[in-house]
Amino acid sequence: MNRRRTAALAIATVLAADGLLHVYWATGRTWPAPDTAALSQLVLNADVPFTPRVVLPLAALLFSGAALVAARGGVLPATARRLPALALRWGPRAVAGGLLARGLAGLVWAAGIGAETDSAFYRLNLAVYTPLCLAGAAAAWTVARGAGQRASC
Repeated sequence: MNRRRTAALAIATVLAADGLLHVYWATGRTWPAPDTAALSQLVLNADVPFTPRVVLPLAALLFSGAALVAARGGVLPATARRLPALALRWGPRAVAGGLLARGLAGLVWAAGIGAETDSAFYRLNLAVYTPLCLAGAAAAWTVARGAGQRASC
């Protein structure tokens, strides 16, 4: 498996898994937190409702990003043939940009700006969220800058 395809598979898997978490939260469950208020603080460092109206559109966005990255990276070649070239070109770039923006915000929080340094969010941001977003941005960009999929699929 080439580097671009491996990157596409990795980032698509992470995005799809995050999408599944959002679908799970839409059912009213709050794992890994005891309630929605704690979940909001743990995941977002803010008070945001985890209602279906909020989390299902995010799940759809995550699944769409996963599909576009996977198609562009050659993981889903049949899908790539059915998608508009514009979506294949710009979708992974949008994923890379979104993940980079979240990763950069995570660096600000890691510096202690806007996040309590003794909170669970702060520790998760340092250990999981920010590194995953920055690595995901790099992986999505690797996929996005590859040659057009129409010719290689």
